[in-house]
Amino acid sequence: LFLAVCAVGIGGTFQYGYNVSIINAPTQHIHKFLNETWTSRYQKELNPDLLTFLWSVIASIFSLGGLCGALMGGSMAIRLGRKGALLMNNIIAILASILMGLSYPTGLFELLIAGRFLIGINTGIGFCVQPLYIGEIAPKHLRGGLAMGTSIFLTGGILTGQIIGLRELLGGEKYWPLLLSSSCFPAFAQLLFLPWFPESPRFLLIDRGDELSCAKALKRFHGSAEYRREMEDIQRESSALDGEKPKKPWQLFTDRAVRWQLITVIVMTIGQQLSGINAIYFYATYIFEAAGISAEKIPYVTLGTGACECLTALSCGLLIDYVGRRYLIIGGYLLMTLWCIVLTFSLTYQDLYPWVPYVSMMSIFAFILSFGLGPGGITNTLIAELFVQSSRPAAYMIGGTLSWISFFTIGMLFPFIVNGLKQYCFLVFLLECSFVAAFIFLVIPETKNKSFLEIKKEFHKLNFGRNT
Repeated sequence: LFLAVCAVGIGGTFQYGYNVSIINAPTQHIHKFLNETWTSRYQKELNPDLLTFLWSVIASIFSLGGLCGALMGGSMAIRLGRKGALLMNNIIAILASILMGLSYPTGLFELLIAGRFLIGINTGIGFCVQPLYIGEIAPKHLRGGLAMGTSIFLTGGILTGQIIGLRELLGGEKYWPLLLSSSCFPAFAQLLFLPWFPESPRFLLIDRGDELSCAKALKRFHGSAEYRREMEDIQRESSALDGEKPKKPWQLFTDRAVRWQLITVIVMTIGQQLSGINAIYFYATYIFEAAGISAEKIPYVTLGTGACECLTALSCGLLIDYVGRRYLIIGGYLLMTLWCIVLTFSLTYQDLYPWVPYVSMMSIFAFILSFGLGPGGITNTLIAELFVQSSRPAAYMIGGTLSWISFFTIGMLFPFIVNGLKQYCFLVFLLECSFVAAFIFLVIPETKNKSFLEIKKEFHKLNFGRNT
């Protein structure tokens, strides 16, 4: 089970974290490349406004690709199987790497844009299918910890990207095309290791009706002695679904039986993106400078933020099946609310006392730790648990689509919010974190150690009233 999580993680959410992270290091080198390419092609200087526009397209087309990938992921998982979709997805990553690597020697920045779009599609599909596969292979007493593999590989991707993007490694001027095309290595790793593992047992039995392959897969994952309990659980879910075909995303919006599960996905997905984590990263450089850290050393301090996220994802993975989902995610949002208050005060009085910038610095790391312990890790885990087999791929498509739209919107609007509200932008995030914590407290039941059918029954009371 552990090795299967590693095999899907390396080509799944690791790619997302890695590709979000590596684009920051070569910013200046890509600017120079765009200028030189434009000058040699049209014999005139590139207009600064057009340069900014081209750079914005290169950076943000990734999230447009992610949105397309999220819309494709669920259908691929139904048609090709969870494992088949992940394997096919690596071909997109390899093609994207080739295009980005060729952009500099050929002098075609259009290849860079196309490559970023394709790697966005790859991460969108991976973000959708990976938690689907992990959620379906895990026994219920380990489901939370294994599902945290999604978050652990994502934060591991961010940290790896930050390290490889250092100017001593591939962040230098000569090597930036290599840095951007290095996404092919996780893809090759997954193509090498994932074929050794079985397809999702739930997919094999419920979607394909292949009981023999399901039993074989369960024996591999759970051992010959333990697999029967899990087999019975899948058979119960199969009987309850009574041959129901996998649903399309729009069918979930009209299905009363999943109304509150769907509202939960919408609130939690948008809540995670609007929680202020992007504001923290935006403000990090400014706060580190105010604390007296030189510009050359800031990339190394930023590694600390990546290490923080990685550490909390691992901690959350160890705690989730003991403490439960509700306590961790509510606690995470409440702690983030507290750090929003501290940050608003410390940024307001930044110049008053010499020790105040260090309070801001501590708050940044504390906010990241709180995010990783709750919303960062558990949001994706819960989406897998709130739906039965027929609705799960569609739920991930909806969650993924909303996540990418929110990510793109925040990327576009965020600089204006910060410029307009300055440090008071954290008051907006404070209200948002408080609202999501209250919603989870009032609506979401604890899902620890419960089968998918038991969780469905819990929501039945909410969807159809207490007396039904």
